Amino acid sequence: MKRTLTMMIGALALLFFSNAFAAEGEPAPDFTLKTLDGSNLKLSEQRGTVVLLNFWASWCGPCRTEMPLLDDLYQEYRDYGFTVLGVNLDEHRDQADRLLDKIPVTFPVLFDPQNSTSETYGVDAMPTTVLIDRNGVVRHHHRGYRDGYMDKYEDQVKALVLE
Repeated sequence: MKRTLTMMIGALALLFFSNAFAAEGEPAPDFTLKTLDGSNLKLSEQRGTVVLLNFWASWCGPCRTEMPLLDDLYQEYRDYGFTVLGVNLDEHRDQADRLLDKIPVTFPVLFDPQNSTSETYGVDAMPTTVLIDRNGVVRHHHRGYRDGYMDKYEDQVKALVLE
């Protein structure tokens, strides 16, 4: 009896934690976050567009390296049904604003100061990048950033915009 109860609790925990974040092949969890101009952006309204969701913070060195490269990718593919949504996780928006003054980007920047969206997406490394297809399905989930990752992102974006 005790063994059965332990196995049931373990199975429930596994089921709960396996659905606790956006897994590849699963629908991307919807969210609504504030943009730089104070308007709301809802992920589900991006349906029909390939979305690169990038979670970043002002204190993250690799994020600062990656942001201008993501902006180049955005500029190159946005006319093909692609967008980048940069989700800032700083607790205080002024930290993000100062960084964006130094490293301006043209893609939409969203704010998640409570980290609720990042928790939903299982962000456990900075930056974290999630690629979502036109149907709203998570296709790729990347943790961290290193030289050469942008080539991988571009290959994946190309493939998704051609689907």
